[in-house]
Amino acid sequence: MQATGVDRGAGAQGIAGATIVARVKGGIVTRRRHKKILRQTSGMYGSRHLLFRRSNEALLKALWYAYRDRRTRRRDLRQLWIARINAAARLNGSTYSRLIHAMKAANIQLNRKMLADLAVRDPHAFASVVQAAKS
Repeated sequence: MQATGVDRGAGAQGIAGATIVARVKGGIVTRRRHKKILRQTSGMYGSRHLLFRRSNEALLKALWYAYRDRRTRRRDLRQLWIARINAAARLNGSTYSRLIHAMKAANIQLNRKMLADLAVRDPHAFASVVQAAKS
């Protein structure tokens, strides 16, 4: 039997009883997969939106950056909230660490995001939270 699939007298079973199966070409599946990647990188510069291999590399890197930076964004926002709370706490005669400790002791359960929002939007309400934590 030759590699082309032409049977040379071995019957329908091929060599040693092995069944001959037609070759499956994955052109449509591959094209769909390539088009999907290229569609996702359509706005990128240069060959990153034209060539599949460059496009695939760019997409993998972009998705990794997105994953990493979602975590970085949370870190940065928490840092911003703490800075705002500290600034507002110092205006009310306390510090960030003393305020958080006093709030835990007084069982005031406000997260840092809400505290920072209060500090920026409603300084009087924040001052009342500081007084409640102190007493």
